[in-house]
Amino acid sequence: MKNPSSVPPLGAFFQGDELVFRIWAPDHDRAEVVLYGADAAAERARIPMEAEPGGFFRAQVGAPGAEASVFYKFGVGGAGPFPDPFSRSQPFGVHGPSEARIVSFSWTDQAFAGVSVEDLVIQEIHMGAATAEGTFEALIPHLVELRSLGITAIELMPLASFPGRWNWGYDGVCLHAPQASYGGPLGLMRLVDAAHACGLVVLVDAVYNHLGPAGNYLRAYTKRYFTDRHQTPWGEGLNVDGEDARVVRELLARSAEMWIRDYHADGLRLDATHEIRDDGEPHILREIAERARRAGGGKQIVVIAEDERNEARLVRPVDRGGLGLDGVWADDFHHQMRRAFAGDEDGYFQDFTGSAADIARTLMDGWFYQGQTSKRTGEPRGTSPRDIEPTRLVHCIQNHDQIGNRAFGDRLSESVSPAAFRAMSALLLLSPYVPLLFMGQEWNARTRFQYFTDHEPELGRWVTEGRRKEFSAFASFQGAEIPDPQAESTFLASKLSYAEREAPEHAGVRELYHELLRLRAEHPASRARQRGTFEARAVGEDALVLVRRGGGKELSVWVNVRGRLRQKWENASPSKLVLATEEERFGGGGASGVREGLAAGEVRLDGPAAVVIET
Repeated sequence: MKNPSSVPPLGAFFQGDELVFRIWAPDHDRAEVVLYGADAAAERARIPMEAEPGGFFRAQVGAPGAEASVFYKFGVGGAGPFPDPFSRSQPFGVHGPSEARIVSFSWTDQAFAGVSVEDLVIQEIHMGAATAEGTFEALIPHLVELRSLGITAIELMPLASFPGRWNWGYDGVCLHAPQASYGGPLGLMRLVDAAHACGLVVLVDAVYNHLGPAGNYLRAYTKRYFTDRHQTPWGEGLNVDGEDARVVRELLARSAEMWIRDYHADGLRLDATHEIRDDGEPHILREIAERARRAGGGKQIVVIAEDERNEARLVRPVDRGGLGLDGVWADDFHHQMRRAFAGDEDGYFQDFTGSAADIARTLMDGWFYQGQTSKRTGEPRGTSPRDIEPTRLVHCIQNHDQIGNRAFGDRLSESVSPAAFRAMSALLLLSPYVPLLFMGQEWNARTRFQYFTDHEPELGRWVTEGRRKEFSAFASFQGAEIPDPQAESTFLASKLSYAEREAPEHAGVRELYHELLRLRAEHPASRARQRGTFEARAVGEDALVLVRRGGGKELSVWVNVRGRLRQKWENASPSKLVLATEEERFGGGGASGVREGLAAGEVRLDGPAAVVIET
């Protein structure tokens, strides 16, 4: 059932001097290819397709010349025509004809060796909001700056074609077609090649748990793509483990292969894997990871899951009963930090105390919930992560979800002071875990990242109403006017403002991030990221210390959440102040008190602050 060799090539593909079309439509007795002119407005021809065993239909035409395009749809059972579910390009949007074309591009990244998992520092980027133009090529001029700052990987929010002019990307419906408004296939190739030239790894955020509500034509071909045995927040689950699951699995696995093979991506971030339901063997997540690695042709490929379950099995090796992924988001760190510094207590934040002791425990283990009962759900959550290396767990203090899923899309900068932001950043970037930043975080950007869509009017009204109902249960948003996701102003307000990074309060943060990431990359104690090389402990109720050891060196990261910290050294005196987040060069009020304290053998911090000491 799940043998990929039993599924022939699907969609439109070139075979010698012919362009071959093949679809899977087992619920229909006939099918046809509908060809369109260059403007995609009028039909040019209809070509009957021949039935093949297994519910497949096939047709072919003469291949067009180099760089020429063929625009097409498929009719099935007398209905349609519909776009190709395996389309490689949708230049006229998700409802328009699909495009078959050989894209010629001269890659220059043959010498790019990638970055090891241990050295990942990831920045999450939304293509439409990262620049004024909102395109792949518009991001290229910013790549050198990201790499010089210390970022080693960019993670592109979903690129699969979605309905409308703007969208977060999680409403994608054409899993093999890069979004046309971003620049389509050629634009993505140019961006990845340029990123590799700068030494940046490229990860693609891939959504394989559902398809969006508009432009999803899978059911027009066959209802067998879905199953009522598994339910997700978006409706019926994809049928990856039942009868006829082989083609559905190929839809996902071939998409993963494509990002790696054809666009030279270095890995994937798999969205909400807890909503990918598979009761069979091998699990579809394992297959996606294995297929993606094979598509890499020997180069290192990283597959990271976003998963709320704290499930260690995801990253355990296959020979130890795991799924063999390379990493997983561990959001408990974010939740503890936000509870501590911003005081959030709605929703899932009620499961966290934000105490110094609980932050320290989360740092020691990687995540907090390891089977304890959640106050919010009343159910146990999590497994022990203590046999997982820290470099397989991704931590953050903000990301697209934690910003955009707030009612107003407000960043951390609107909830904590600049001093608190600097302290939180120091702990994030100097921990042994993989840090994830959201675009603009490196200068403490204040531009909001709001939830935005561009659906057709009726669906758009449902999205707007649903968004406002979603926050009716949150006390902190009562009486507030939630931004309309459908309004163009909501999208435009989410675009980064690069001008603000030159202001003193932002330039100082950027300097801090540069110094912290340099320490992370170069200091022997910070480069040691195995278990046993670090410890974290609370210092009273409102402070903690993270100690890193390696190469005969020791770094201590002291973080104060609030109030006054006065802590005498228990053993040896500190030998060197590496940095203090309140230094004037970082936009702080000065670090004279820190220096005076260290001279007296004491750590002194007032209010939210962090200090890094080499001992």
